[in-house]
Amino acid sequence: MANKLHVKKGDLVYVIRGESKGQQGKVLSVLVKKERALVEGVNMVSKHTKPNAKYPQGGIIKMEAPIHISNLMVVDPTTGKPSRIGRKLNSKGKLVRYSKKSGEEIK
Repeated sequence: MANKLHVKKGDLVYVIRGESKGQQGKVLSVLVKKERALVEGVNMVSKHTKPNAKYPQGGIIKMEAPIHISNLMVVDPTTGKPSRIGRKLNSKGKLVRYSKKSGEEIK
């Protein structure tokens, strides 16, 4: 069984390592088996494409490449700064993610 990941689709994340260090973006998708995530506007690469239905001209297209989740930190909803993530049971007995910095629950 794969480990639980600290990032989910829709999270606002901060890049802590690599070429895109210091950038923030929204998680577009998570590749669980590869432990990578696609983040909006982060880790941009140039892809050479042939003409097709989506790009009738073809050419070089800028797109996001997956980035390893160990290089991402979830942004704290209250302070707006990157924070580590914990898991705890809420009042209804449901396991929820929370920010270690502020204790705020992450939706």
